[in-house]
Amino acid sequence: MNRSVVPDAVARQPWQMLIPLFALVSLGGAVLYSAAGGHLQPYALSHVIRFLVFLVMAIVISRFSRNLFRQAAYPIYGGIVVLLVLVESIGAMGGGSQRWLNLGFMTLQPSELMKPAIVLVLAKFYESLPASMIGSWRGLVPAGVLIGIPAFLVILQPDLGTALAICFGGAIIMFLAGLPLWWFVSAGVGALIAIPIAFFTLLHGYQRNRVLTFLNPEEDPLGTGYHITQSKIAIGSGGIFGKGFGNGSQSHLQYLPEPHTDFVFATMAEEWGMIGGFFVIAVFGIVLFWGLSVARKSPDRFSSLLAAGMTATVFFYVAINLMMVMGLAPVVGIPLPFMSHGGTSMLTNMICIGSIMAVNRWNQKPGSFS
Repeated sequence: MNRSVVPDAVARQPWQMLIPLFALVSLGGAVLYSAAGGHLQPYALSHVIRFLVFLVMAIVISRFSRNLFRQAAYPIYGGIVVLLVLVESIGAMGGGSQRWLNLGFMTLQPSELMKPAIVLVLAKFYESLPASMIGSWRGLVPAGVLIGIPAFLVILQPDLGTALAICFGGAIIMFLAGLPLWWFVSAGVGALIAIPIAFFTLLHGYQRNRVLTFLNPEEDPLGTGYHITQSKIAIGSGGIFGKGFGNGSQSHLQYLPEPHTDFVFATMAEEWGMIGGFFVIAVFGIVLFWGLSVARKSPDRFSSLLAAGMTATVFFYVAINLMMVMGLAPVVGIPLPFMSHGGTSMLTNMICIGSIMAVNRWNQKPGSFS
């Protein structure tokens, strides 16, 4: 933008990412408006308002200094762990899980906040660790404990999808920090061995059904395979150009479950078709590419790990949700960023965006925001 006309604070914003993001949120609002039968309430209006409120929050976060991020890392992590413990003792139940804290003015899901928090605390940890120790047990065990504590508390809720997201974000930071590759290969082999044992001994019955349904959803299309079957019908029936705005029969006739949250992409694809699907994927590609470019340009370890980890967190949301609604992954209840209706999910993703914006700001004037 022309800085002689636009204020400097506005011109410095990453508009190459924000403008496509505005378009994506607008499309999400339109889809939620349609899912509610042509009404702004209860989904579309609150979705847009939340985005605007959390966008202001993201801009505020982007103004924080590098040192403030560093100093806040362990207190934020510790505070969210305390909230996870409180969930176990006084948390609200919903859908058979105990995941929420009722704060009166809003219902908070602390496990969602741990996704960016684990990235922040591990970026701080590996920045503080001498490079010579990263390949030793000192680079593995403390980080494993930092990941394991919240992951264990989240599994108790039970919420396997969020626990996997926390582990994914943590593993990405460990890999980028420079831990030996053979450790990850060994962990992968160990996981393959442990999966059959965990499947029969650790997973709840409904979690095992999700895996079995993913492998063969047509075996019980009206029962356990209903979600995936109806989602694929909605996506496929949209064709190239879709049925038209407001004409999605799967969502309007209530065949498609959760059309405003987990399966919002299927709702969109039925009405906007393959063209709409490509648009959504393209915007996410722009956002993720921007995040990775910010990480690559960062001059220090902390900033680079922070930006890359936050980008990976958003990627996990997107990849798992899209694979889930297309029948390429089990249904795990992960919403689609910036399109699904949900306050805590929007909050988490905008924290990620705000953190990357902060790193982008530090990159513009290295050393000025330490």
